[in-house]
Amino acid sequence: MYNKFFKRLIDLVLSTMGIIVLAIPMGVIALIIKITDPGPALFKQNRIGIHKSYFNLYKFRSMKMSTPKDCPTHLLENPEQYITKIGKFLRKSSLDELPQLFNIWMGQMSVIGPRPALWNQDDLIAERDKYGANDVKPGLTGWAQINGRDELEIPVKAKLDGEYVEKMSFGFDCKCFFGTITSVLKSDGVVEGGTGEMKKADKEKKEETVAK
Repeated sequence: MYNKFFKRLIDLVLSTMGIIVLAIPMGVIALIIKITDPGPALFKQNRIGIHKSYFNLYKFRSMKMSTPKDCPTHLLENPEQYITKIGKFLRKSSLDELPQLFNIWMGQMSVIGPRPALWNQDDLIAERDKYGANDVKPGLTGWAQINGRDELEIPVKAKLDGEYVEKMSFGFDCKCFFGTITSVLKSDGVVEGGTGEMKKADKEKKEETVAK
């Protein structure tokens, strides 16, 4: 009953309230983006939705207009060079994700669920297939987001998404929701360069030590 009815009702109520309450702050953010780097304040990306369908995900633009299109941050060479002045703050605070309230309102996403993969992230999509994580609505935040976020390697992230699918309930969604608030305040797991970067950095450090 929760997954089929109440979860959508909660998504609709929360997204509507969020859009109304945050309308002015979102307008201010949009204005700052346009002033600091001329161009659209919002950008859309082709993402994977429930049952591997496609939808356009909305975000505040945190990258320069010259950034390669549809390329995951972790595949960019020196991603820092593409981030705008305001973009770094938006990403660290997760404010760049606010426009996804409209995706939730339209029923393309849920407040809680696996983060939607890019259309070309075949490795992540394939891993999620093993756990049925492609058969639930993607979320604004989720279990993987409060357990490592960008620090996680793809197999670990997909396994956590599968764990969410198994435990999905009102209580578990509340746990993810309040855990997200704590993670955002601490900026836990935010690493420019993306997936598995912390582990890669540790490996490189060990290799340098051995070389010496």
